[in-house]
Amino acid sequence: MYIFICEDSIDGIFTGIYDAWASGYGHENVALTAYEPENYMLFCEYIRVQTDFGKSGKVARTLRRHLGEETYGELCQAALAFENSRSRRHSMDKADAIYKTVVLALSRKDGSKILQCLGEPCVSRTFRLSRSMGNEAHHLLGFLRFRELENGVLFAQITPKNHVLEFLGEHFSDRLPEEDFMIYDAAHGQAALHTKGKGFFITDTQDLDEAGLSRISGEEAEWQRLWKGFFDSIAIEARKNPKLQGQNLPKRFWKNMVELEPSLRA
Repeated sequence: MYIFICEDSIDGIFTGIYDAWASGYGHENVALTAYEPENYMLFCEYIRVQTDFGKSGKVARTLRRHLGEETYGELCQAALAFENSRSRRHSMDKADAIYKTVVLALSRKDGSKILQCLGEPCVSRTFRLSRSMGNEAHHLLGFLRFRELENGVLFAQITPKNHVLEFLGEHFSDRLPEEDFMIYDAAHGQAALHTKGKGFFITDTQDLDEAGLSRISGEEAEWQRLWKGFFDSIAIEARKNPKLQGQNLPKRFWKNMVELEPSLRA
């Protein structure tokens, strides 16, 4: 068995798919992993994959052409999904599930319907990963809060489980093309940066000036005061239901929402 170890990213996994396919070892003799193996298996050869944007681009174009934009997008969502160490031990590896799903899809006359074939373990795994990432990203479209800093940049902080910055960066670049904004993913140490009139890019936040991010503009402070006042005024004390509130609005989002007071975060 040949096991290709790739980077945990869309480009990393797509490069792994390219290298595994081009190896000629046969799909049944190949597996992908996006993580460093906890235990190396006997009689397996481990091959490290160097992320290559050219190879990744070729895989992306092939998937778009043969599977369509919708299925391609769902595969990308699966690649961005988070897996904890426990789920990796008890489930098919994310990268391997996507690879086997792609192989199965391209072997069919109409591969665009591949994610409906939930009887296939690799497809079921890919579908669940894609849905998990997609659900969280769509939640954040409604729960994400921008605030204006002293320098005029719109700033938002999130702590997601999944790698959602690609999705959010593209969405808000379309919605706010004339704004300078930053979406900071505190959970993964990354940020999506957008410059007015241009596209966005993802970067690490190793040198982030967190102190500067707390200095908001005077107008922003006034808007926050008004918004908190409105939020409090529409609340009905007798109908407070923290359990239901937590179901409709997951508590892990609360700390990044200006209208929720610290007392509600307990």
